[in-house]
Amino acid sequence: MKEFKLKNGICVGYKNNPNTPRIALTLNIKINEEEITPGVYALMSRLLQQGTSTYTSEELANILDENAIEFSSELKQDYLSFRVVCLNEDFNLSLNLLDDIVKNSTFQEFDKELIKLKGEYSAELDSNRAKVSDEFIKTIFAGHMYGHTYTTVLENVDNITKDDVINAYKNILYHGKKIISVVGDISSNDLENFLNCTLADLPNDDIKSDTIKIPVLEKQKYSEINKADAQQAQILQGWLVPTVNSVEYPAIAVLNTILGASGLSSRLFLELRDKKGLAYTVRSAYRSFEKSALFHIYIGTEPKNVEVSLRGFEEEINKIKTIPVTNEELKAAKNNILGRQQFISETNAQQANISANYAIMGFGFNFQQTLIENIKNVTPQMVMDAANKFLNNNYVIAIICP
Repeated sequence: MKEFKLKNGICVGYKNNPNTPRIALTLNIKINEEEITPGVYALMSRLLQQGTSTYTSEELANILDENAIEFSSELKQDYLSFRVVCLNEDFNLSLNLLDDIVKNSTFQEFDKELIKLKGEYSAELDSNRAKVSDEFIKTIFAGHMYGHTYTTVLENVDNITKDDVINAYKNILYHGKKIISVVGDISSNDLENFLNCTLADLPNDDIKSDTIKIPVLEKQKYSEINKADAQQAQILQGWLVPTVNSVEYPAIAVLNTILGASGLSSRLFLELRDKKGLAYTVRSAYRSFEKSALFHIYIGTEPKNVEVSLRGFEEEINKIKTIPVTNEELKAAKNNILGRQQFISETNAQQANISANYAIMGFGFNFQQTLIENIKNVTPQMVMDAANKFLNNNYVIAIICP
């Protein structure tokens, strides 16, 4: 991706994909302060499509629909994201609508959206898998904004006012660093002109200090929820590990793929499901944010198999700590990761979103290519070292069972 800056200093990443019919734009705004009341940021992001000082929510929806413009706002752990996908000929219109939404949202549907949020979150928690994930996240990130899960939001959301949401948005908008990523068939001159006529007057604070602390897990934690109607036990065990920009990230990504993220061929699946018959689903996952990252293992099993499942986790972790992975297994894991990287960056929208995600976290628009090269260089020793260093005794176990 090529880069240029707008008049206000916003850095723009641009990739020309000729002969593609739709242009994708992502605007990310960094969050520098922790959310005080869980739910304020979630409500804020949902209300950003509910009308502006120019258009009512219905008028806005009609314009987007009539022109086949895809627009969304999404709250991530570290930033607020606006995404637009439109036909090439509608890019200027789309940019003006985005500009209006970002600058002039009225948050008029506050009461209605509050009711919808509560209903959606409550319905989501009807799933025991979602419930155990909620318990796991709020336990491992206790006292941190990353731990503001569905249950913590539901416990606090009735205390939130419309003014709380408006003030939170103003704080993010005026004090958050911004980046823009655009991918599609448009000349760099046209793009720069369009952006300088719209988003170039947004405040862009590149030096605002980030007060969000790095989460720390200093000891082992265990949390169990007893649910009388649970037909199955749901188990999550996880650790805090380095983020995507760390030198250890590629080795942990390969470790994750070998252990449990590669589906039918992963060690956990083969050992705990196929050989021991403990579960239909068993997986590991690696989720990276700016301040921290999670490595966790999940299994759904019969209640009587909780202890044997946890022992199975331990056995497979000990194997990868003490026995080097084979070259064949390492090659398969790398190919799996590289294939997924290609799959998640096929469309203009995917490319804009990925590059914007890396850029707002300070890694640069082209970090994906750096990541791919680093994955290729992982060795069996690096995988073993990562397992020994990070899959330690400071972990969280969350369980739901009858």
